Parts: sequence; structure tokens; C-alpha cells
Amino acid sequence: MLRAVVSDASWTVYMLRCGDGTLYTGATNNLERRVATHRRGKGAAYTRARLPVTLVWSEPAVDRSAALRREAALKRLSRAEKLRLVRRVRS
Repeated sequence: MLRAVVSDASWTVYMLRCGDGTLYTGATNNLERRVATHRRGKGAAYTRARLPVTLVWSEPAVDRSAALRREAALKRLSRAEKLRLVRRVRS
């Protein structure tokens, strides 16, 4: 049972800036591996067509369910709202 708790604690919601300037939002339980997969052109079809990608924002999530809910909420934001979120983290 402890293993599931440790595994769930590692979920992350992230945002990538694609080569064409667009933003991609995703959720993963291994951020480093997932970003590397995107960069190799083996990630989502969206990022595959818009290389290179750069990680610009990430946020830990309590578990997979919370990560997917947060990802969905972020995807509903306007581009301007997403950019404000990215800028707030960098400031």
C-alpha cells in the first residue's frame, strides 16, 4: 500500500512552450522522462509537430486524479491566463 502512496505523490502537471510559441499542457508521474520524450519527438502528436519544446511551468499534484483535474482546468484557460501563470512563477 505504501508503494501506491509514493507513486501517487510524484504526479506533476506541466506546461511546455513549443517551437512555434504555442503552449502544451500535460500531466505525468515522471516529469524528467516525459519532457525528454517530448523533446525526442516521441511525445504527443501536438508537440511532435512543433519541436523544439521547453518546460516553462510545472506544479506537483497529490495524485493522478488531482493532476488530471488540474490539467483539464489549465486547458480551459485562455492563452493570456496561461502566460500570466508562467510569468508569475518566473518572477
